[in-house]
Amino acid sequence: MARHLVTSALPYINGIKHLGNMVGSMLPADVYSRYLRQRGHDVLYICATDEHGTPAELAAKEQGLPVDEFCARAHDAQKAVYDGFELAFDYFGRSSSPQNAEITQHFARKLYENGFIEERAIRQVYSPVDGRFLPDRYVEGTCPHCGYDKARGDQCENCTRVLDPTDLIEPRSAISGSTELEVRETKHLFLLQSKLQHEVEAWIDRVSPEWPHLSTSIARKWLTEGLNDRAITRDLDWGVPVPADTWPELATEGKVFYVWFDAPIEYIAATKEWADAAPDGETRDWKSWWYEADDTVRYTQFMAKDNVPFHTVMFPATELGVREPWKKVDLVKGFNWLTYYGGKFSTSQKRGVFTDTALSLLPADYWRYFLVANAPE
Repeated sequence: MARHLVTSALPYINGIKHLGNMVGSMLPADVYSRYLRQRGHDVLYICATDEHGTPAELAAKEQGLPVDEFCARAHDAQKAVYDGFELAFDYFGRSSSPQNAEITQHFARKLYENGFIEERAIRQVYSPVDGRFLPDRYVEGTCPHCGYDKARGDQCENCTRVLDPTDLIEPRSAISGSTELEVRETKHLFLLQSKLQHEVEAWIDRVSPEWPHLSTSIARKWLTEGLNDRAITRDLDWGVPVPADTWPELATEGKVFYVWFDAPIEYIAATKEWADAAPDGETRDWKSWWYEADDTVRYTQFMAKDNVPFHTVMFPATELGVREPWKKVDLVKGFNWLTYYGGKFSTSQKRGVFTDTALSLLPADYWRYFLVANAPE
């Protein structure tokens, strides 16, 4: 009997998710987990809300709430919808948990010790009107690759290209809308992915023959273009803080880790949350699933295609660079986007049928069947 670790891409905290999000990650993971359990396998299905980063701060600001209170409410609201869809998570955690902060900081320290993180001075967008640096999604503008005029400073939602805020054409502040932006120098931590490219390539050569074509093609496209060193810290109030014992100056400046550095680590941290939440008298060994996991553990991830690069390239590079025996994914199941009248479902643009509305219209099993039968393969 195999042990199956199953995760679905973490739903972001900035609102109730749409059906495209459901069909591309959580629902197929749930169906697969149910199937495996009925076959008698030992299954651990883990998920969590992804709570850090600029969209959480912006959504909280829009609602006039402190960001921690906004995230707590949004987590409960999302969990209620997933209970309505009868998703059988073994645990549904939160990336703002102490466990995630602890493990993320541990990963960062190890990467630094191994020579894969360095501090660099960079030029970053600053808004005099807002009186702050504007990381990632605090900057909006036109994508230089496809011309989409609502591209964000971390990724273009239209063509999925990863961006920096300084790449955008006619950039503006997402806070005030000001176009009076400057570029100033500041310091950040960089993950030296370029030094790990060959190891990532070797790992993908070994494991990807079982992956669907969508997942392998996206991963290899990134590797062909070459892995670039990437900033993994941001100027935000909300996130996993940079540890002061390793980077005192950056900690004093209030730097936090980039959401795409800490979010995949939450798969591990949510499993620790699951173990820590065990009832009295029950012991749960979270490390047997993740750390020095034996050959009987098979790890399968489910996600839509825009999340594939982070899970097939960036997070594996992080795990490899830590130089510790953390479990890496065996199968990445990527999905194309479910379309809505020919366009892409979008939480930020409030476009499509959303999961809470769906449940108010029809029972969960109607949606479960229809979505799985029409999954965007």
